[in-house]
Amino acid sequence: MTPSPEAATDPLDSLVLHATDNGVSWITLNRPEAMNAVTWDQRERVISLLAAASADPAVRAVVITATGKGFCAGADLRGAPSTAERVPGDVARTIRLGAQRLIAAVLDCEKPVIAAVNGTAAGIGAHLAFACDLVIAAEQAKFIEVFVRRGLVPDGGGAYLLPRLIGPQRAKELMFFGDSVPAADAERLGLVNRVVAAGELEKTARAWAERLAAGPTRAIAMTKQLVNAALESDRATAFAAEAAAQEINMTTADANEGVASFVERRSPSYEGR
Repeated sequence: MTPSPEAATDPLDSLVLHATDNGVSWITLNRPEAMNAVTWDQRERVISLLAAASADPAVRAVVITATGKGFCAGADLRGAPSTAERVPGDVARTIRLGAQRLIAAVLDCEKPVIAAVNGTAAGIGAHLAFACDLVIAAEQAKFIEVFVRRGLVPDGGGAYLLPRLIGPQRAKELMFFGDSVPAADAERLGLVNRVVAAGELEKTARAWAERLAAGPTRAIAMTKQLVNAALESDRATAFAAEAAAQEINMTTADANEGVASFVERRSPSYEGR
């Protein structure tokens, strides 16, 4: 079982469960009756929890998962702030301040983020998983670039994320046809790190998250930043960023502990600072 959620002080707390256990922040979408289609309010709470994870030294890894048969069936726009009449720019603004902020919050989180995908991940739900640093999927999970089925352009960073994960031609295949991709095929394509039996999903996510939480947190954060930035950097810029990150990291207690443990031939004990 996932950690017991914190005591709810707001009705929204029951729709996005949250608990922290062994240095891991567990964020759980909890609208199983709607296949966890994410509402405006839920999105804002997830963004807030990711920002809080970045700022909290006690949090050293994050898991995003969901209850029921669906991981996230896409966006549920009910409850979003509305205007009386749509004017030019409204749609772009909604995407920029909505779906794109959610994906950016995952990419920019200063702690490693694991997606534990329990079921269908469609549209922005698929992109929420793909934005995570590591993706573990249950055998019954599937991923759907559903936008084309509705005559829409992919949003929520899809055209940014997929080519970087699987290349432009594979990305176009998924986006042009909108076919359902079973977990095993997603693993083969490189969208998923590991596929496990449904009963092993939480156990595997916990093991990975707690291993990350026991690691050198600042070094992992800077490694995440380097890898993400390298996808759009030239060699000189990437090399300069790498050298600067190593310079900064060598001032951390964990880097000193890592070097000392190597010299002393013992296992390191990292504190996340």
